[in-house]
Amino acid sequence: MKMKELVALLERMCCSDVKTYVQSGNVVFKSSESNGVAMGAVIEKALYGSSVNARVLVLGRAEFGYAIASNPFPKTEEHPNTLHLFFLSEPPHDPDNVALNALKSDSEEIALIDNVFYLHAPDGIGRSELAARVERLLGVGATARNWRTVSKIGEMARVFS
Repeated sequence: MKMKELVALLERMCCSDVKTYVQSGNVVFKSSESNGVAMGAVIEKALYGSSVNARVLVLGRAEFGYAIASNPFPKTEEHPNTLHLFFLSEPPHDPDNVALNALKSDSEEIALIDNVFYLHAPDGIGRSELAARVERLLGVGATARNWRTVSKIGEMARVFS
């Protein structure tokens, strides 16, 4: 789906100030709906009606800001493509920590803070055996963004303060 079409769809759903970032479904908007899970379900249904089958994860500005502020690897911010935040659909109830640590390379660092799994992969996300298995090992759905994208979305969301 083109981002222009996604913006129009969200505006029809009574979202305002809709802005997108790159062609990957990153959207910032205002809505009277304060429940992110409920809003995500409504958007998923609308997308499905537009022939797009995609999971939707909606985070509030405070929740997104908390994820940024909680970065356990601040030194990695200088290399924004090496730090990835996996935003989780819910807190994992029984993550496979043994397997997570076994798949982590010597150069990688990981942390799970609430609904966010942080992966510092200095050798590249494509070379990380762990990255491809995060959802299965945590037992919940996830969507990942690198630090550059997270920072840009955070800047976009701050204009609503």
